[in-house]
Amino acid sequence: MDLILIYCTVPNAKIAKEMANLIVKHRLAACVSIADKVESIFSWDGELCKEKELLLSIKTVRSNFEKINALINDMHPYNVPEVIAVPVINCSEDYMQWIVHETK
Repeated sequence: MDLILIYCTVPNAKIAKEMANLIVKHRLAACVSIADKVESIFSWDGELCKEKELLLSIKTVRSNFEKINALINDMHPYNVPEVIAVPVINCSEDYMQWIVHETK
């Protein structure tokens, strides 16, 4: 099974919790972890920007990426939200089975 970890930054806790709850409720991911106090420094329209954000770490299967991406783009207040998926190279068999089970 192809497991992935999706990263998405959001501007506040309200949006983070709404997205996380919806993603897990609809079984698109087994777990969404929310990390607070992320400071992002980025270029936008030629300007250097700094923002306080929260980081969502979404544990799921590759086949759910497009649905999660669509949900994030529908709910996200940014014009171009961060939605980056990375493959899970290794994890424990038990954890993998749990993710697969929870996303069926």
